[in-house]
Amino acid sequence: MTDQTRREGGAALAVGRLTLSDFRCYSFLRMDAGPQPVVLTGPNGAGKTNILEALSFLAPGRGLRRARLGEVVRREAGAEAPWGVAARIERGDETREVGTGREAGSERRVVRIDGQPARSQSALAEVLSVLWLTPAMDRLFTEGASGRRRFLDRLVLGFDAGHGARAAAYDHALRERARLLKEGRAEPAWLHVLEETMARQGVAMAAARKETVTRLNEACRQGIGPFPAAELAVAGSVEDSLATLSAQQAEARLQGLLAASRRHDAESGGAAEGPHRSDLKVRHAVKNLPAEQCSTGEQKAVLVAIVLGQARIQAALRGWAPILLLDEVTAHLDQTRRAALFDELCALPAQSWLTGTDQSLFAELGQRGQFFRVHDAIVTRA
Repeated sequence: MTDQTRREGGAALAVGRLTLSDFRCYSFLRMDAGPQPVVLTGPNGAGKTNILEALSFLAPGRGLRRARLGEVVRREAGAEAPWGVAARIERGDETREVGTGREAGSERRVVRIDGQPARSQSALAEVLSVLWLTPAMDRLFTEGASGRRRFLDRLVLGFDAGHGARAAAYDHALRERARLLKEGRAEPAWLHVLEETMARQGVAMAAARKETVTRLNEACRQGIGPFPAAELAVAGSVEDSLATLSAQQAEARLQGLLAASRRHDAESGGAAEGPHRSDLKVRHAVKNLPAEQCSTGEQKAVLVAIVLGQARIQAALRGWAPILLLDEVTAHLDQTRRAALFDELCALPAQSWLTGTDQSLFAELGQRGQFFRVHDAIVTRA
């Protein structure tokens, strides 16, 4: 996407103002920013990633560190203190006010949109999309499948705002079923209801994942500058069943498998079947290698390619891309790829936030970015 496309196409999405209260190392912070890429530089431990984490709470879920609500409150405020993240979201001529946080003494996350309480976190996905890359994700292809599932589901949310609610409903039914089976006192009728919910929500989750992977493969096959083309596939029995069965038939199949495995699941915990056991498989297309067999630098480049492909597709479908949070993204990227990344970010119809210890790593971005210095939880324009 060119800069001209950005100007003439859909409205750009940006966080125009970010306010933090008792969040991590920040007693209070207010940042005003334009739609250009935002670069936060400063030493390790200064508070850069905390700002990205706060922004990640503008999406459903537990944020980029998967922290519990009590873990992000500023220590000096006390374990039971409230914390808050608020943002003014700008999309063309439209402005929305979004806020989230924890009330005093509560472990329930509250969400407000335009001053009104939202029914659930899922409402956030209807206002904006947020996607991130962190240094911990450099091991995404070599560690367990759970991280790859979360990454895939975050990609799905960019196309389907209801995916998070379906996943939450599925997880709740999965936990309830496991608890009842462990206690050994479950009524068959109640287990039937829970398994019916798991089948309905689980098949919908699997279908959304398959559709997202299909879209991403179309984008990634085209290639994005020097970033390698990626081939994605979602591997799982529920997803596989949708290749030959209708959604209704796949639901009946999954429900039958869950009912048949009650004794086994009671002994092992969880459930042997379901989308919670699926995995995202990624290959480096040019080298025809599984991503986990590539070098660290190539794995990072593949991840960046997937994220940029996702952003391109969302921009084409919606007119605006996800807000990208790229923590230490320049690590393992050579100068050519850094320059290509910055060009792509500037062309996308959405704001991006980047962190790094050295401002020189963003030299290719130049005047196209807005630079802030972070030191001891104090943020100033660079």
